[in-house]
Amino acid sequence: MSSTKENRILLIVEDEDSIRLTLRDFLKRKGYTVLVASDGVGAIRILLDHDVDLIITDYRMSVFGGDYWVRFLQRYCKDKNVIITSGFLKPEISIPYKVVYKPFDYSEIEAIIAKEFG
Repeated sequence: MSSTKENRILLIVEDEDSIRLTLRDFLKRKGYTVLVASDGVGAIRILLDHDVDLIITDYRMSVFGGDYWVRFLQRYCKDKNVIITSGFLKPEISIPYKVVYKPFDYSEIEAIIAKEFG
């Protein structure tokens, strides 16, 4: 992983424009480099072109989301930290990543990111 906050690259994968763009702006103001995608397919393109340190992704998206997206992340992004966000998942549904339930506070996401990077 990158050594400083400014060099850490975060990828936000979220199909809701208002969440994706405001979270991007919030995290950029906190000093992170932030890339965005509106679905799993767009995220794969970014992952192929950039060395992403952490992925913050919605669970339920109309294009390549849900269980298939989580399975993809498990298989092909083993070296990435992943945070799943969802207004859909129930706590009893097992997800192999940290889940943050919507609506969430952006500072909550930032605290989790800081913890992930130690």
